[in-house]
Amino acid sequence: MRIARYAAAGILGLALSGAVTAPASAQAPVELSPPTTPPAAKPAAKPAPKPAPPKPAATQAAVPAPPPAAPRGEADLAYGAYQRGYYITAFAAATRRADEQKDIKAMTLLGELYANGLGVQRDDKKSAEWYRLAAERGDREAMFALAMLHFNGRAGAVDREQGAKLLAAAAKLGNAAAAYNLALLYIEGQLFPQDFARAAELFRSAAQLGNAEAQYALATLYKEGRGVPKDLVEAARLLAAASLADNTDAQVEYAIALFNGIGVAKNEHLAAILLAKAARKGSPIAQNRLANILAAGRGANPNPVQAIKWHIIAKAGGVSDVPLDAFVQQQPPDIRAAGEKAAKPWVDALKELRASRS
Repeated sequence: MRIARYAAAGILGLALSGAVTAPASAQAPVELSPPTTPPAAKPAAKPAPKPAPPKPAATQAAVPAPPPAAPRGEADLAYGAYQRGYYITAFAAATRRADEQKDIKAMTLLGELYANGLGVQRDDKKSAEWYRLAAERGDREAMFALAMLHFNGRAGAVDREQGAKLLAAAAKLGNAAAAYNLALLYIEGQLFPQDFARAAELFRSAAQLGNAEAQYALATLYKEGRGVPKDLVEAARLLAAASLADNTDAQVEYAIALFNGIGVAKNEHLAAILLAKAARKGSPIAQNRLANILAAGRGANPNPVQAIKWHIIAKAGGVSDVPLDAFVQQQPPDIRAAGEKAAKPWVDALKELRASRS
């Protein structure tokens, strides 16, 4: 399990049942439902990886430390410079504040600057030293950031136990990212005995602080009845909150709930809107489900060209659909050609992305 600095993403995907083989105007009702296989985790960058957690049995933690919180009281010139991208100025001001005033937030900011090579050459050792000084003085952001360095071997050898201790300390002080990652450790069941109830408590504390990843993870536990009583209404409420915060996987899952009326009033039109939003952000599952909706004319007007477009893009992203293949073959040549043309820029971009990673 690798712990990273902000979580993005997804515990569950979704699946569509119901064939799409008739013309768009004569489609049988479609039904959206959660899948049996979660999507693959996607690594991210800077300064630690950012994987998307698989189901709450996730083996990958996420959630990057936010930039150091601005201290209360007098204006912090160092932090202000950091926020505006004036990193050299931020480094000079933070160094002065840390030396002269023993300012804890300045110490955390120096750790962040060294960790990311902002305004100064990247230096993990100095980053860890500054984070440690701030953490020892009670700064929860520094505790979380230092935990990330321990998990990723940037503060010396990988030290998961010390990382977990720092996560626990930061979570106790109200750091949402720390609570989220600590919950994933309880689900993983390696450093601690697997405990879904404890994970749910930690997800809840992070969710109440507005962490969208925690809202999504807790919603999944409520859907499955793991660590909490099964409650589809509460699951839908949490998915709605995470969706509103622009969590792509939550948008897809909430769209399913809306389309089927599970835990929330049925609203196929809003479901289609959310799926379209997630599809435009690159979710192959959303692209596939949107294609089915556009083929069937449920929640949106039938649009075979757009249905073909999103089907082709979803296939390029790894989501196949035999009934949609049949639907495409039933369309007139000009409709198929228009859909293929609309999909081409997306497919080309995916090919370029894969080539750059190989």
